[in-house]
Amino acid sequence: MADWNHTGVKEFLLVGLTENPNLQTPLFLLFTFVYFITLVGNWGMIALIWLNAQLHTPMYFLLSNLSFCDICYSTVFAPKMLINFLSKHKSSTFSGCVLQSFFFALYATTEVILLSMMAYDRYVAIAKPLLYTVIMTQRVCIQMVLVSYLGGLINSLTHTIGLLKLDFCGPNIVNHFFCDFPPLLKLSCSDAHNNEMLLLILSGVIAVFTITIIMISYIHIIIAIQRIRSSEGRLKTFSTCASHLTAVTLFYGSGIFNYIQPSSQYSLEQEKVSAVFYTLVIPMLNPLIYSLRNKDVKDAAKKSIWRKSTSA
Repeated sequence: MADWNHTGVKEFLLVGLTENPNLQTPLFLLFTFVYFITLVGNWGMIALIWLNAQLHTPMYFLLSNLSFCDICYSTVFAPKMLINFLSKHKSSTFSGCVLQSFFFALYATTEVILLSMMAYDRYVAIAKPLLYTVIMTQRVCIQMVLVSYLGGLINSLTHTIGLLKLDFCGPNIVNHFFCDFPPLLKLSCSDAHNNEMLLLILSGVIAVFTITIIMISYIHIIIAIQRIRSSEGRLKTFSTCASHLTAVTLFYGSGIFNYIQPSSQYSLEQEKVSAVFYTLVIPMLNPLIYSLRNKDVKDAAKKSIWRKSTSA
């Protein structure tokens, strides 16, 4: 315990998205709406999947877990962010900041691994349709989800323990709207070079690992689709991947590049802008992407609405 954190900093002051007082109320209203839609959309997706037997498949089991992860993920940031919009003193205790960093890394890592698992599911469904129920058993699906959370937990604990071993003796102003590892490392009065390198390496490993799974899965998917004779059949088959591809592109494109670049090139202002997208906007968009571009989900929603209207 002698190497544990000895810090004089009891709280961190968060700069937030903007220091312009005229924008605080409009931003509060905007992100209250975003968070509300996120909760309604993702809880609605979970309920729809579990209440409709036709959606009790591996693909939708993984999707329901993605929705749950999005709920937890957005809740790490949104409530505190909304409170700070209405507060003059935008602060977070040291322990609160560490916990927010921990849960951010946990759910962000879990989400990227889950997205790669969903790519593998699409590969099996399209390239090996006759073996789909044999390969993608309930046990395998549960293991995929557990592996996703275990990966998130290991990554999160690694960075959090490293953070707690650093000294923070001032300044305590975080140029962000939440407590993220890179801006916190910059505030440490200890040598945080090893922490920064570990952040870079682990983020790179996770990115390479998950993107490799996604790319290999889609290479096999494209090969399988090319064997389909009719263009209509090829388009229909590939359309089952459209929602997943959209979700992957949005999440990876807006988030991961911030954590696989050297700290010398790291821009906090750039991070704040992109962080809004991958922490708050994407969890809101995911259920919309999967509902608007997925025939099974739309049909299940129509049936649920029809059953409710006829029973009323």
